[in-house]
Amino acid sequence: MSPRPATASTSRSVSRSVSAPSGADTTRPAVSVGLVFAICLVAANLRTGLTGVGTLLPAIEHDSGLTSSWGGLLSTLPLLTFAATSPLVARVSHRFGTTRLLGVALGVLAAGTVVRSLPSVACLFAGTVILSAAIAFGNVLLPALIRRSVPAHRIQAISALYVTVMGVTAAVSSGISAPLAHTLPGSWHTALAWGIAFTVAAFLGWLPRLRGDRAAKVPSDGPRSAVPWRSGLAWQVSIFMGLQSLGFYTAVAWLPSILIHRGTSSTTAGWMLFYYQLIALAASSLLPLLTRGRHDQRWTAAGASVVVAGGFAVLISAPGLSVIACTLLGLGGGACLVLALTFQSERAAGHGEAAALAGMAQSIGYLVAAAGPLLLGILHDTTSSWTLPIMLLIVLSLAMASAGYGAGRDRHVSSSGR
Repeated sequence: MSPRPATASTSRSVSRSVSAPSGADTTRPAVSVGLVFAICLVAANLRTGLTGVGTLLPAIEHDSGLTSSWGGLLSTLPLLTFAATSPLVARVSHRFGTTRLLGVALGVLAAGTVVRSLPSVACLFAGTVILSAAIAFGNVLLPALIRRSVPAHRIQAISALYVTVMGVTAAVSSGISAPLAHTLPGSWHTALAWGIAFTVAAFLGWLPRLRGDRAAKVPSDGPRSAVPWRSGLAWQVSIFMGLQSLGFYTAVAWLPSILIHRGTSSTTAGWMLFYYQLIALAASSLLPLLTRGRHDQRWTAAGASVVVAGGFAVLISAPGLSVIACTLLGLGGGACLVLALTFQSERAAGHGEAAALAGMAQSIGYLVAAAGPLLLGILHDTTSSWTLPIMLLIVLSLAMASAGYGAGRDRHVSSSGR
């Protein structure tokens, strides 16, 4: 690890002595292959059940009689559920323990997936809420688990790995859901349920860790940590999480429409969305190699955000350079996603604090993300143009750079202030 100035080391030591609980993770063992594999199995379930819905939505609306407004609600419902559920996770985790609660969440995810695939509109929406709540628990618990179980210098690498797994399985789900609906009996109902295979595999992979918890007789994850609402650093982490989520979900929702409006064919627009996600995956995988040993990530977060703003600027000023625009959006967006998840672990003094910080960051983050696609759609309908919506995305990306510069500081969150 590269040496750092004495003042930074002193500040970090004081922060640990003030905010870290007694015996906090200063003696964490080296991460095991089994733990990494289990984390990846859980990560494979955090987007698979959601990303395939978009490609199936026309068939769902046609067969169930849903209007476009109800179809839009179905797409936004997971983000609203994330925002409502995330603040509760730290409290429940304190009572039952992170490892056990993840096992329960996987079971609930399987049940929600089955309910959603039943031939009923009520079940479609109810199942979506159930599985989204289970995914919200996984989203919050994984950073806390990594903070507890992974050595500090490995946190960003493990975070990047599980982000890559999420991205790969999300892309696979987007690509195969429609073909499965055409080939399997049950049409889109069956296609909505195929991801349960990942859920069962993750639950089986998690069982050894549940037995280890019972053998150790660990009743909970230690003293409960308060949600750090008064911490400026926590708010910067949360805003950064929210704005990067808004950029991603807005691109997934509207990028093909923007390209088609600028003269691109629908087939090419679909491939450009795939290319954007592919570049984002490459960026999320390479970032830990480029920033290895760095604890201060202010300029990395700010720079990645500016790259996203540049991608949107190219999209609005040079429609013929959509490949460059998607490349910039993917590079910046993939890096920002890894940083947003890493901050939820690294900016916490211990795993209890990580669960509280992740709950806050993801509650605020997904509430902001849910507003993004809706707001852009309203602006487009009002102006009959994508110019103003994309300009807004440029401004928000620059705001993300400011939040990322603050969130990237080598400090720990305190519930009493900065």
